[in-house]
Amino acid sequence: MTTILLVEDNELNRDMLSRRLSRRGYEIVVADSAPSAVELADSANPDLILMDVSLGETSGLDATRDIRAAQNGHHVPIIALTAHALSTDREQCLEAGCDDFETKPVDMDRLARKLTTWLGETSDA
Repeated sequence: MTTILLVEDNELNRDMLSRRLSRRGYEIVVADSAPSAVELADSANPDLILMDVSLGETSGLDATRDIRAAQNGHHVPIIALTAHALSTDREQCLEAGCDDFETKPVDMDRLARKLTTWLGETSDA
């Protein structure tokens, strides 16, 4: 089963996304902070990471940089999740090491297409 690490500090958003992704057949591991995201990116060995950009004290972009620094050559796709939709926001996410960008509120059909692409799936999950 494909494992997605969902990094989201807002409980309602985390629960909603977890349920919707689980219904699509993904195993979901959740983190509610940047430190737990970095730890779980290593220990849970996810196939993909959905990273909230705004995580409180340490941003999701800082967590992304830490994950990228610790990967030892293993590249896990990271999709940034943010309410900010400016092109400069997208550029900041990509510069931090994210592979893609999704705005909130999340459009599940668009996110599903991105997951299919990044996970190399041949059909909808």
